[in-house]
Formats: sequence, C-alpha cells, structure tokens
Amino acid sequence: MANQSSVGDVFAALADPTRRAVIRQLGAGPASVGSLAEPFAITLPSFMKHVRVLESSGLIHTRKSGRVRTCTLDRDRLSLVDDWLAEQREVWEQRTDRLERFVTDPQHQEDR
Repeated sequence: MANQSSVGDVFAALADPTRRAVIRQLGAGPASVGSLAEPFAITLPSFMKHVRVLESSGLIHTRKSGRVRTCTLDRDRLSLVDDWLAEQREVWEQRTDRLERFVTDPQHQEDR
C-alpha cells in the first residue's frame, strides 16, 4: 500500500486545474517556467506558487540555469496516483464480484 501521506500530498497538488495542466504539459518533456506559464492568464508570481506546490509534492523537479528555471516531471512520483487507484479498483472489483455471485448464484442464496 502506498504511503498515505505521500498520496495525499500528490492528490492535493493535483486538485488544482492549473497544476494538472502543467503536469499534462510536462508529460511531453521538460519545459521552462516561462513556457509553462504562457497559456495561463495569471501573473508569473502567481504561476510560481503553483510550481512551488508541485515541487513540494515531489511531482516536479526544477533546476535553474542562468535566468531560466526548467521543470521536469517525476513520473515515479506521479505513479503513486496510479498505484493508489489500482488498489481501490481491486477492492471495488472484489466487492462487486461478491455482490454479483450473491445475486446470480442460487446455490449461494440457499446456503444462507
């Protein structure tokens, strides 16, 4: 089971549509903060708050070269979401399978 605190940090970071859009853009590869901020109608300082949230959650890493800060997606960190969802999907599939057996299997109902 994934570390619940880490999963919570990642989900909290992904709760904002701007940050999800940044993650989507970084899926294509590393990009500068300036290019990532272009599609959004917000100031660069406001955009940097989103970058800091993503960075503190571990979803992205940044490095600065001169005046350019480049962001890179941490795919391993993002996979925490996929792992958590897979765990939840398995739990619910088991529950629905038991319910289906209960409803459709007459033998099962007679045993009760």
